[in-house]
Amino acid sequence: MPKDSTENTEHRPAGGKGGTDRPSPRVLNERSLRGLAHPLRIQLLNALRRNGPATASQLGKRLGESSGATSYHLRQLAEFGFVEDAPEHGKGRERWWRAVEGGITYDGRLVNQRDPEIRGAADVLMHEVAAEHYRELTGWIADRAQWTEEWAEVGDMSDITLRLTAGRLAELTRKLHELVDSFESPALAGEEGAEEVRVHLHALPFRPVPPARD
Repeated sequence: MPKDSTENTEHRPAGGKGGTDRPSPRVLNERSLRGLAHPLRIQLLNALRRNGPATASQLGKRLGESSGATSYHLRQLAEFGFVEDAPEHGKGRERWWRAVEGGITYDGRLVNQRDPEIRGAADVLMHEVAAEHYRELTGWIADRAQWTEEWAEVGDMSDITLRLTAGRLAELTRKLHELVDSFESPALAGEEGAEEVRVHLHALPFRPVPPARD
């Protein structure tokens, strides 16, 4: 069965290996999935992964939340091993947090668990990832004029319909991840003019709605 995955910075199937020395992704189990499956916790982890270490107050301002709420959910993330203290950034009583290295992935079979709590946690995680993709996509459209013409022309929004078996879809997903991995290397990242690029891969089974009968 194909795996669903989320790193909120990058997305890979469980067990996937990139072309760099990045840590292997952490495979969520039932307990850690429940610990992560809260919209604010996912957003906090996202923010730390994308922007680096921060305090609860800084994250609260960035996300429009109280520092009390962000502090509580950061402690919960730490309990489940998603974030940790970043003492080298602290000054006085300030507590800084950073994301634990490595991606996050989970087995798609968690979605089909009989336990409604586990299925609900998986749904929360998937919906928040989809919401983040939407925010990034609409943000790109809104800010497109701020990029040079060269960059504005190379952003891609495509959709293609294929007819595949489940096995062929799994093969397509694997090859797409391998292709993306082949573009990732420290040498390429340091090229002059390089920018951070977000790649969203969506490959979903779909049944067209039949035409209504008269």
